[in-house]
Amino acid sequence: MRSTRRAVDVADLVARAREGQVRAVARLISLVENSEPATLRTVAAALAPYTGHAQVVGLTGAPGVGKSTTTSAVVTALRAEGKRVGVLAVDPSSPFSGGALLGDRVRMQDHATDDGVFIRSLASRGQLGGLSAAVPQALRVLDTARCDVVLVETVGVGQAEVEIASLADTTVVLLAPGMGDGIQAAKAGILEIADVFVVNKADRDGAKQVSRDLKYMQSLGGRHSVAGAWRPPIVLTVASRGVTADSGVDHLVAAVAKHRDWLERTGELDRRRQARAAAEIEAIAVGEVRIRLGAVHGSAALGVAAARVVAGETDPYSAAAELVARL
Repeated sequence: MRSTRRAVDVADLVARAREGQVRAVARLISLVENSEPATLRTVAAALAPYTGHAQVVGLTGAPGVGKSTTTSAVVTALRAEGKRVGVLAVDPSSPFSGGALLGDRVRMQDHATDDGVFIRSLASRGQLGGLSAAVPQALRVLDTARCDVVLVETVGVGQAEVEIASLADTTVVLLAPGMGDGIQAAKAGILEIADVFVVNKADRDGAKQVSRDLKYMQSLGGRHSVAGAWRPPIVLTVASRGVTADSGVDHLVAAVAKHRDWLERTGELDRRRQARAAAEIEAIAVGEVRIRLGAVHGSAALGVAAARVVAGETDPYSAAAELVARL
């Protein structure tokens, strides 16, 4: 009876989210962020028919480059075009208390009363790659709520934390003057994932040098040098000025739109989304296996298998295969 009531509640929440009711959207995101697997499956099944329409844009970069300010300015520009916008801002969790500041909304107060904008902060909860484990399903919630564009702002990341590229249709990598020299930029793995480069704080000394370093890096080859491949544009912005003639934000929004057109024209959009779904399915399946293995962690079967490996009677791969076969 309890599970039936939950299923009915979820269906009602989805219906109200489709109508743009903010509380229903917030409640659904809370469910996918905090709920047990059974409820999560119910929510995912209810959302499935209404997803696949929103453009997902990821914004990532080192701490201090102006991700939140840029996100806010992009929201303003998109709203001027009449688009409904969702924002998922991922904040780092403390390794000591487990809490998170969730402070990105402070920089987005201009949109607090706009019914066409939904902003939600998510704690990373120790998840690597600059994201939160709840982001994929939260994206589906905002897609269901008829958002035309969903912006995902990651935790400030380093050189190898590039998970946003597997989640977004378009990945925007932000840099700023004074955040590292050209050699640092050339070796930073995060630059390989960019669909659009943004040199923010372009009114500061060194912005043009950063742009030159990026152009030089692109000249060295890589995935963008293949014939017909997308070559990431380099956009200079001063996001703190908002959407003005000299802020460069309009150029950023135009670059993202141009990339979306390229994705659709070449079929890359479907390829990326299928790869994203495959990775998510694989992660869920692996998680299910871990749960089931955890149930036998202290079992006699696992103990016997471990003893056989130590005694040299079998190898870990064969022992693991036997355990999996029992699941």
